[in-house]
Amino acid sequence: MAKKESTFKNMTIALFVITAVAGLAMAFVYSVTIEPIAISQKAKINNAIKMVIPEFETILDTVLLPEDGKDSIRIHRLIKGSEISGNAIETYTDKGFSGRFSLMVGFTPDGTISNIEVLEHKETPGLGTKMALPAFKDQFKGLKMSDLPGEQLKVKKDGGTVDAITAATISSRAFCDAVNRAYTMNKKGGNQ
Repeated sequence: MAKKESTFKNMTIALFVITAVAGLAMAFVYSVTIEPIAISQKAKINNAIKMVIPEFETILDTVLLPEDGKDSIRIHRLIKGSEISGNAIETYTDKGFSGRFSLMVGFTPDGTISNIEVLEHKETPGLGTKMALPAFKDQFKGLKMSDLPGEQLKVKKDGGTVDAITAATISSRAFCDAVNRAYTMNKKGGNQ
């Protein structure tokens, strides 16, 4: 069998075939996984809502509030019977040590924080990841932010009331930033 000469035309055809096969394979994998990923994301959000406002029966509605040209904040308004149970707010911050992370913050009808769940983050393992542990996030339970100076959460190092995670002050400040954003949006649109 004669050896084919390597020409520009042959290399172009081979590259095209390889690219087409790879593209089709990626499209197939995407089409197979898109629905399970969406179902998983929805279940993750629903579980977080149940963790931050356990006393609810139904999600009344979900409101998207734009935040000054940034990403929108999602507010899930919750009811039990005909009474409002509170709001579960998907919030975020871009001030984390490793960039953006997102939280679900639950507020009772009077504006008290009922609980907080970390949805996703990329913080340093063993340091910033401690924000997801009860030892850190439980200090926010029961706080009524309207009673705080300036209605803002701050770490003690900055004159606030929050005990920062040892060696992870940036992550702690970012956590406060995300909760402050949720509180602001809860006041703005949570009870419409």
